[in-house]
Amino acid sequence: MADLLRIHNLNVHFVSRNGPLPAVRDVSFDIGSGESLALVGESGSGKSVTALSIMRLLPPQARLSGEIQFDKQSLLTLSDQEMRPFRGARISMIFQEPMTALNPVMRAGEQVAEAVLTHGQGRQVSRKVAWERAVEALGDVGLRDPEGSARAYPHQLSGGQRQRVMIAMAIVNRPQLLIADEPTTALDVTVQAQIVGLLRQLRQRFNLSLLFISHDLGLVAQLVDRVAVMYAGSIVERGSLRDIFHHPVHPYTKGMLGAVPTLRTERALPLRTIEGVVPSAAAMPPGCPFQPRCELAQPQCSDGLPPLLEAGPGHDARCPVVIERQ
Repeated sequence: MADLLRIHNLNVHFVSRNGPLPAVRDVSFDIGSGESLALVGESGSGKSVTALSIMRLLPPQARLSGEIQFDKQSLLTLSDQEMRPFRGARISMIFQEPMTALNPVMRAGEQVAEAVLTHGQGRQVSRKVAWERAVEALGDVGLRDPEGSARAYPHQLSGGQRQRVMIAMAIVNRPQLLIADEPTTALDVTVQAQIVGLLRQLRQRFNLSLLFISHDLGLVAQLVDRVAVMYAGSIVERGSLRDIFHHPVHPYTKGMLGAVPTLRTERALPLRTIEGVVPSAAAMPPGCPFQPRCELAQPQCSDGLPPLLEAGPGHDARCPVVIERQ
């Protein structure tokens, strides 16, 4: 399978009065055509910064290095003007919090139509055609009354309906890659399941490649082919869905899975917790960022950021201590 998106040694830091603050360190992964990958990890792990780096939507204070290739085109070398044919047309993004991402004074259909006019070769599309495509897209995402929903303002729609509008904006131009950044945030569990089901259907219908960003492992398990686990700006483990859920290697991955509630009666025990807190970008420990919280930490864990080592076919982990014991 040819890689549609390839990220290699991506580093992002933000310029501040106290010096550079690392947000993403040595991140590498790829996504093939029609494939899905989840970036998982707790808040502040660098997931959204990685996604915004792909879209080149980070603020001017951000400094990027490494390589981001989309369909063999290097995105980091492009100017803002040269990125326009990619954003919203070939690569689309569903942002967090639809109530704040949507314009409150524009009707939902107008906002979807604007995506057509701005990114979908708008010079060749009339406003009437853009509106018709917007209504069609609202139907594609499962809104029962697409025309009525198109004429509604965001405050007149429920949280689930607003999220569907956001998804309609993202898929109306039939992109090759869809980035979904916490698309179920602030939604109840029933609506979350509906949104995940919708993303699965859209993937199959339009042969979308998907980068799914979440901290909810239950949702991830329903949707993706492969998983990359992030902690403090670095990928600490990556592999197939089965590798990560059934054969985790890195202590952070194991701790994260151990903290997931279960209904199995034989495990009626208190949930495991990971002691300590995530280090701040301004006070990153030397070596492995998880070392201060890790029960398996060794002196060698302080000697620089560990490399990703092979734990199995297509399965890597940033923990030489565990891998050397296997």
